[in-house]
Amino acid sequence: MKISRRALLAGMAAATAAPAWSLEGLITAETPFSTDWLKEKARSLSQQDYAARPPVPQPWRDLSFEQFNMIQFDPQNGIWINVDRPMRMDLFTAGLYTTRPATIHVVENGTAMTLGYDLSLFEIRGELPELPVDETMGYSGFRLRTTLNTPDHFDEFIVFQGASYFRAIAKGEGYGLSARGLALRTAHPDGEEFPDFTDFWVEAANPGDTEFTVHALLDSPSTTGAYTFKIVAGDPTRVHVTASLFPRVDLTHVGLGSMTSMFLFDETNRHRFDDYRSGVHDSDGLLMWNGDGERIWRPLANPRMLEISAFVDQNPRGFGLMQRTREQEKFGDLEAYYENRPSLWITPDGDWGQGAVELVEIPSDKEIYDNTVAYWRPAAPMPAGSEQRFGYSMAWGQGATGLPDLAHVLNTRIGKAFDQVETLVAIDFANHALFGDDLSAIQPVVTADVGQVSEGIVQRNPDTAGVRLAFYLSPQEAQRIELRAQLIKGDTPISEVWLYRWTA
Repeated sequence: MKISRRALLAGMAAATAAPAWSLEGLITAETPFSTDWLKEKARSLSQQDYAARPPVPQPWRDLSFEQFNMIQFDPQNGIWINVDRPMRMDLFTAGLYTTRPATIHVVENGTAMTLGYDLSLFEIRGELPELPVDETMGYSGFRLRTTLNTPDHFDEFIVFQGASYFRAIAKGEGYGLSARGLALRTAHPDGEEFPDFTDFWVEAANPGDTEFTVHALLDSPSTTGAYTFKIVAGDPTRVHVTASLFPRVDLTHVGLGSMTSMFLFDETNRHRFDDYRSGVHDSDGLLMWNGDGERIWRPLANPRMLEISAFVDQNPRGFGLMQRTREQEKFGDLEAYYENRPSLWITPDGDWGQGAVELVEIPSDKEIYDNTVAYWRPAAPMPAGSEQRFGYSMAWGQGATGLPDLAHVLNTRIGKAFDQVETLVAIDFANHALFGDDLSAIQPVVTADVGQVSEGIVQRNPDTAGVRLAFYLSPQEAQRIELRAQLIKGDTPISEVWLYRWTA
């Protein structure tokens, strides 16, 4: 391992009570920076053959999870920790799962300053094999901190790390689902492609700033891209994304606003898991507000085989993976705090045209695996050599706002009825003034594309103060059934649309 010049100077300065280190000691280069320059760099790169960055040395890749976890960033070495700025940055080392590092720059007054790799920024909490540091070594990403929860403590609120993944949290929450800058060929028979954010430019925040800016360069065999993220931490934490893609090849399977989450079980499939807990999931449903103004709720599933659902639409108004379950007892887990995981709502900038919200559900038997992916898939291909611009807003927090004011689904229960023969579906809707006192005026509309469903029964649920819609499902040899339910009065919807894909 090397001993850096910065670490040596820091040790010499300690006797004079100087700051432990300075940002200047990490800087290896300075260059002008602007968003126009970044876009032109992405365009120019797209006209060249793709060349992946070399991986870090083999000993770093051979570390076990436990060994790699011994290498922790020392928060006392945070970027901007010793200056009057409302944002600080911690770094992550490459190695193990993230073997191709990203280059990280900080930007101030139009100048980008490249941060060199320095292992002495990290604490080594245990015995490790010799880890060489050469020109291939670098950082896997970073996290940003601000005074999110209290005015006197800097809490992390967003992390960028690995491929084009990033994730954020709102006030009082813990990390859960992740987002991606771009998804390509998700669940495609020929395999998925994972573009990388190869470079980041993090703008230094000035005193009083509440919006923080990160820029990124994306690269993959199929495309390049220039991204800008405008981030406001709070409740919710909001991220506005603008991007320009420059395809190297025709892109026919693109995912915009992509998000990845985990769903293992809840009351829809509880019988399949021998677990002391009531539910295990980072998200429990896909919420959509389509171009026709329909508000749609699709509970997530953990199927026995790969399932892909496409909700065809034109100019979607919003979509996202939600964690509606907020009661700790609905999980029974005192360590994971699933009830504090964020929802993520995407609002497109302008019209996105024809396409579909795609939901990919992957069989899983452990909660350590993300097995749920959702994104917008444009119908039109993105031609090679073109420039494709898009933007959207993200709200990380308790849920979505601005949707039609309808009764929303609280919970879905699916299982055998009292006779242990027929399947019963019970959907609980939150209380709403649209219900009124006379439930007989509510008409449940329940349909199935195959099999058979009974007439729905609407009852008041004293536990939720809302109403429950229950009906029987008879598969009749069907292996897959698309179910739809909604509550109406006359011709007026009073609840969101409930959709579900039942599988044998």
